[in-house]
Amino acid sequence: MSQIVWIARHANRLDFVNPDWFLTAQRRYDPPLSDDGIVQTKQLARRLQGEKIAHIFASPFLRTVQTANAVAEVLDLPIKLETGLSEWLNPAWMTEEPERLSTPALKELFPRIDTSYTAQIAAKYPETHEQVRARSGQTARCLAADFFPDHILLVAHGASVLGAAMGLVGEIAKTEVKASLCSLVKVVRHNPEWLLELKGDTSHLSEIEEVIRFA
Repeated sequence: MSQIVWIARHANRLDFVNPDWFLTAQRRYDPPLSDDGIVQTKQLARRLQGEKIAHIFASPFLRTVQTANAVAEVLDLPIKLETGLSEWLNPAWMTEEPERLSTPALKELFPRIDTSYTAQIAAKYPETHEQVRARSGQTARCLAADFFPDHILLVAHGASVLGAAMGLVGEIAKTEVKASLCSLVKVVRHNPEWLLELKGDTSHLSEIEEVIRFA
């Protein structure tokens, strides 16, 4: 059976809905999901139900963990925190390395987090566009190889969704993949080749963004 790697971007984030949140937030670069984002996560979970996913990997940012948790609840799976899927640590967006909740703090909020898992790839602030694509691509290749032949889900951010897809299918992802909020990319291994089957599908969502937003 061919391996399938699903790659999802997190759902809508609170600071996209309420930009003023950023002004007083304790962790300004780690916003939670918005109310409509929570709805999107449930729609994503319903879409992936029955897809025989065996492992869920998520960026350790709050919005990606929230998105992954909705799927994990429906699929009855643990969540493995993988820093290689992190947000683009872009100094033009972030004046400092982003502060995040610790793994123990996340575990208290989301008991499905598997604290025995060790992240495979690091993400280091600051990084260029080329660097985020390289490390998220390396992450996708590493996880697919280590957990083959199981189907896996990667929950990431706009830049790392694209980078992960590029890591498997190459440069074609740069023009084909549209990483809108809570969208799905589907990559299928037909040895030795990876083929792009979904390029940012949003058919599971009741509302989609007209313009793709990034931080």
